[in-house]
Amino acid sequence: MTNSASIAVCALLLALGVFQLLLAAGAPIGQFAWGGEHRVLPLRLRVGSAVSTVLYAAFATVVLDRAHLVSVLPDLLNSVGIWVIAGLFLLGAIPNLMSRSKPERYVMAPVAVLLSVLCLMTGLGV
Repeated sequence: MTNSASIAVCALLLALGVFQLLLAAGAPIGQFAWGGEHRVLPLRLRVGSAVSTVLYAAFATVVLDRAHLVSVLPDLLNSVGIWVIAGLFLLGAIPNLMSRSKPERYVMAPVAVLLSVLCLMTGLGV
């Protein structure tokens, strides 16, 4: 099951990465991110979206390493990292739930919680 959970995490991270790249490129889908206040993100939030994409790639590396699908990180880093990532996604659900943007509340908050649960499963090896 660990491999299924980790593959699901990476698939979601890939989708989120594409989404963030589209936001960074100026796609008019800003209602799903960054508080939903801008249909097209201003430059500072576009930069934030680009940085998010890099973070998602790093998260995917930790997840895949923890699931023993790749071996690029020290065991301590993937062991601690998976719990940090699970916590970050769970904490990230809070502002999504509090957003004035319905798309952000109803789409992004559940995605963040799902990512947290899947990272938890990967961390536990279930």
